[in-house]
Amino acid sequence: MENFKPTEYTLLCVASGHEFKDEGWTLADRECQCPSLVRACYAKKQLELKPESYGLYKFCDWLPVNHLLKGSAAPVTYRSKGLAKHLGLENLWITFNGYYPAIGANMTTCSFKETEAYSVCGRAQQEEGRVLVVASAGNTARAFAKVCSDNNIRLLLAVPHDNLDALWFNEALNPCVKVIACAAGGDYFDAIHLSDLALKAKNFYAEGGAKNIARRDGMGTTMLSATTTIGRIPDYYFQAVGSGTGAIAAWEANMRLIEDGRYGSHLAKLIVSQNAPFVPMFDAWRADSRAMLPYDDDKARRDAEIIDAKVLSNRKPPYGLVGGLYDALKATNGDIMVVTNPQERKACKLFKELEGVDIHPAAGVATASLIKAVAEGKIEKDATVMLNITGGGEELFKKGKEMWYLKPTHTFPLNPDVEDVVAKVEAMFA
Repeated sequence: MENFKPTEYTLLCVASGHEFKDEGWTLADRECQCPSLVRACYAKKQLELKPESYGLYKFCDWLPVNHLLKGSAAPVTYRSKGLAKHLGLENLWITFNGYYPAIGANMTTCSFKETEAYSVCGRAQQEEGRVLVVASAGNTARAFAKVCSDNNIRLLLAVPHDNLDALWFNEALNPCVKVIACAAGGDYFDAIHLSDLALKAKNFYAEGGAKNIARRDGMGTTMLSATTTIGRIPDYYFQAVGSGTGAIAAWEANMRLIEDGRYGSHLAKLIVSQNAPFVPMFDAWRADSRAMLPYDDDKARRDAEIIDAKVLSNRKPPYGLVGGLYDALKATNGDIMVVTNPQERKACKLFKELEGVDIHPAAGVATASLIKAVAEGKIEKDATVMLNITGGGEELFKKGKEMWYLKPTHTFPLNPDVEDVVAKVEAMFA
């Protein structure tokens, strides 16, 4: 790892096809006339896996990183026995992102958001002096907090007050990591708004969310893990979505794997799921609308409070922009399903019984959607199916440990004063 050279790539605007150089933290093509994602085009067209000791960076040929951080872990894909038998599927593969040492899974934040954090922070310059700003509903904050704490990277997190219990760690964090919260009753969108205000402060910069190629290509390692383990691109890809960024990432990784030439020439059918009653992307998809449909703010907040999988409550997802989830679903002949809390809870219980480890509610939503799809006859028995378990092993990891919680330095109202936010966050890092 000492001889690592920055990954070579260019950027491509999905809408225009314009290829250009990354200026270091480019999130969009300035010349593009419409909202569009940009993609990384890697110099290496065939993926050469590095040794397991590289952790997530074993996929660094297709990660836009210029240096490698310590402590990363890669997704682990294995062939299911218990759940596969229960569902009557001959080729069910589980890509596990979390803590399950029995299968070699060692993500200590227990979430696939670690794949984003190690990739994003590896894209940043080593000598970066500004403060990275990340908004999160919980798991992303925990992942970035761990990575930045371990690697001494200055980080400001914006998190809803009601989700602060997600900021657990097995030890105290480096003080370079700090958190602000939006008031009780706020949701992920309120946290994003708060982070936008914080970005008006001097020497703070945005992580960028779905627009950051490093976030998407980090998450795309789940598809790389599955395909390189199975030996072929899956026929179906199941995942629960809040923003849909992980599914977009899987689609982009799939296209690179087709270009690689060794794993097949087909696109996996993306079947993504939302947790009822918070289903704005499902509603838009059913209406065949690229634009999101109107969603009253207060109703959205109430719906977000009801769902078990709080991390799936993004009101402004990258759905309709060019290269977003709408395009990913159209390209792969995919679909969006809806799962209720009781269905999700039943799926979590079943997964633990059959696969031996606890999973997060969002992963339970994905599992429940697979169960429903099989019951409805939508999946051939011999199809190669990938189930992306986006978080799990939290009960296992916490067992016998005393947890430390990251507390907010300031909690702001849902409509905060800009100058107040700016003054307080600047003082936090003075």
